[in-house]
Formats: sequence, structure tokens, C-alpha cells
Amino acid sequence: MERIDIENLAARIEGPVLLPGQEGFDEERTGFNLAVRHSPEVIVGAVCAEDVATAVAFAAAHGLPVTVQNTGHGFSVAGKGGLLVTTRRMDTVRVAPETHSAHVAAGARFEQVIPEAARHGLAPLNGSAPHVGVVSYTLGGGLALLGRSHGWAADRVLAMDVVTADGRLRHVTPDAEPELYWALLGGRDNFGIVTGMEFSLVPVARLYGGGLFFDAGQVPGILEAYGRWTATVPDEMNSSVALIPFPDDPQVPEPMRGRHVWHVRIAFTGSAEDGERLVEPLRQVGPRLLENLRDMPYEQSADIHDDPPVPMPWAADDAFLTDPDGDTVRTILKHAGPGAALPAIVELRHLGGALARRPAHPNAVGQRGARFMLAVLIPLTGDSEVDAHAFLGCMFKDLEPWTSGRFLNFMGHGGTADQERTRTAYTADDHRRLTALKATYDPRNIFRHNYNIPPHSTR
Repeated sequence: MERIDIENLAARIEGPVLLPGQEGFDEERTGFNLAVRHSPEVIVGAVCAEDVATAVAFAAAHGLPVTVQNTGHGFSVAGKGGLLVTTRRMDTVRVAPETHSAHVAAGARFEQVIPEAARHGLAPLNGSAPHVGVVSYTLGGGLALLGRSHGWAADRVLAMDVVTADGRLRHVTPDAEPELYWALLGGRDNFGIVTGMEFSLVPVARLYGGGLFFDAGQVPGILEAYGRWTATVPDEMNSSVALIPFPDDPQVPEPMRGRHVWHVRIAFTGSAEDGERLVEPLRQVGPRLLENLRDMPYEQSADIHDDPPVPMPWAADDAFLTDPDGDTVRTILKHAGPGAALPAIVELRHLGGALARRPAHPNAVGQRGARFMLAVLIPLTGDSEVDAHAFLGCMFKDLEPWTSGRFLNFMGHGGTADQERTRTAYTADDHRRLTALKATYDPRNIFRHNYNIPPHSTR
């Protein structure tokens, strides 16, 4: 590109256009996961859908790949070269209580939607961390805090505004452009940049939630007990269990300090009385370090997982898992239990319920029959990324007999984000359909700095 090309682009963009070395360039390309940083030739800080369309058309005309970044939680591969579109300035949120729906722009976060919806006794199907971007989370499927009760966030999408690889702004609904609608919901940013999304909300104003904390060394058998317990609970019970290696740090609450701790997370949409009764078998497993279960307004639901809102570097991977029997548990603990080589955080999320049901409008979210999802995250505070990816590779290799495919939103980056792993997020038929649609909407694979679905080749 010549400088005159960039000047012409900047003249047609309302937001900032940044080049390497310019003030604000490094901040603009840095997301929540500090282990990954894009290295584009030019950044467009979009403030409207027209900025996105202009940027994509410019990239297509100059043969440049296009990367899109909102909050930077779901980094896959670091984009090298090309054009980066950031959408964080596009953060408008509108809640329509009369239709139980919301419309958000591309950069909105769930922490903006939750309080607006709560004013009307409604809630979005957000995940455990409300500082995550709505659009990217939903395009990946959106494994909601209330997923067993209400399904995938992607299943609630009513309409999307999207810029495709030809620079065209399209309004996509299940009736208008049903093929593109199907592909975007589950295919993420392979098919365009979504600039706005409308989705339905659920009538949830409060829940019974919080957590139970157990010392992993003193209370063995938590994971097996949790697996048995999940077979007894109704769809209103949403839960997960995480094994967390807490550092010996004064900032950590004293009961957990320096321990490997099992944290059972509960989000029950029924009454507090029924929640107490359903959780009681878990209390009987052993003594607890701490318990904070309570009836709470949905606005406080972020307290359940208490995910840190501060950017950090990490490596991660995930897989869908069968029931956690003895062999599975032993394999998990061999790699991530007390004495593990790296400080891995392991979480097992209970699926099923509404997550297993067919949506009213079909989409590409796969693996709906899975019973659990296992996610592993390694904070890169003192360990090298190479060691972390080697650790993850070894662990998930050993777990292969009990796992089946990946979930894009938790797959991590680098070596865990290649096309072969991405393929396992879908059935074989759905992946073939996605590659055919990719050939229709993005035949040159302009959107390739992602969990990439390549275009089908007829050659």
C-alpha cells in the first residue's frame, strides 16, 4: 500500500485510522488476552457500520486479509499484516421490553446489557464473565450461565447486520439470507463482520446461586460426586466445577490461600428453597472451606464464577467430555491436580437440558448432544507459552478416549486454534456445508485470522 492509499482510506473513515508507530496503535491492537497481539499494516477503529464496510472494501481491493477485534477475549491466531478492524467504539445497547429483545452494536459488552434488561425483569444469555463482548461470544455459540435452562445464546438471535468480504452491508435474518444466518451463528467471523445484533431476552430477574469451595487435598472424590449429582438435577439447575490452584498470596482469601480448591458453581432458576434441597448432596461430600450460596438478583450473577475483569496473558484449550468416571478423573488430576507441572485451572461444565434441543431457527452450533465441556486455562504469569501449549497438548491427548470435539469460544490460540481442531467443533456434514458457504461469501478467505474455515475448492 502507498501512503496515498491510507490517506484516501482515512478520509472516508469516521473513526481513527492508525499505522504502526503512531500513537494509540499498540493500545488499539491489544485485547484482553495479553498473550496474543495482532500485527496489522493498518488499523481501522470503526465507530459505525459504514466504517466497517469501507474498511473491508478497501482491504478486498488491495488483497489484504481482514481481522476483527472487540474485547480480545476470544483470540485465535495473531493476525500478521493486513487490516485490523476494532469495534469497541460501537457500543450502543437498546432494550425493547415490549418484545423481550435487545439490539446491540458490535462492541457492546454484556455488562452493559444486563442492567438495562434487569430494569424490565429480563436477562440476556450471557456467560460467566459479563465483561465479554456480546457479538463475538454469541457468534461462537454462547455457552450461557443459564444454558441448561434456556439454551445457547446463538439460538436467541433474531437478526444481524453484517459486512461480508465484498464490502456489502447485509441485514441477515432466518428468513432473509437463511444460509448466511446459519453459518454466522457457530462459524464466528469466518463469514463477515457483524456490526449489529438483535436477540431475545429471557424472563429471569433472580436466581439461587453462588459456590461451594472444597480443599482438593482433603476432600477427594468431588469430581466423581459432581458427575453423579448432575444426573439427578432438573434443567433449571445450571452448574460447573473448577479446580483452581490459588497462589499463596495475601490478596487471596485465607481459606483458599496456597491450596488447590474445587469450586462448585451454582445458578438455579427455581426457588431458593428448591435450590437448597438440590445442592444438599454436594454439601455432604465433605467439609467446605467456604460457601456463598444465596438468593440474588440476576444483576449479581457475575459473583458466581467471579471471573477476573483484568487483562492477562493465558493459554487454553477445551473439549466436550463424556461422564467423568474414574479413568477420566485420574487423567485430569494426573495433569492438573496438586503437584501439576503448571498452574492449570480446570473447569467441567454440565451441559444438556435446553442446550441439547434443536433451535427454532437452525444454526451451525455443533456438539449439542455432549454431556459436559472440559476447559483448561493456564495463566502465563511465569511460564512460557511453549511450555503451556506442550502441557495442554499432552493433557488433551491423554483425554482423547473420553472427549469429542472442541468448542470455539474456549479453544485458545496458536497451536490450539488450527483448522483441524476447528473442524472438530462441527459434524462432518456441517463442516462441509460451512466450507461451501465460505466459498460463496468469502472465496479468497479474506477473513482467515481466526478459527478458520477455509473455502471449499472444486479443483
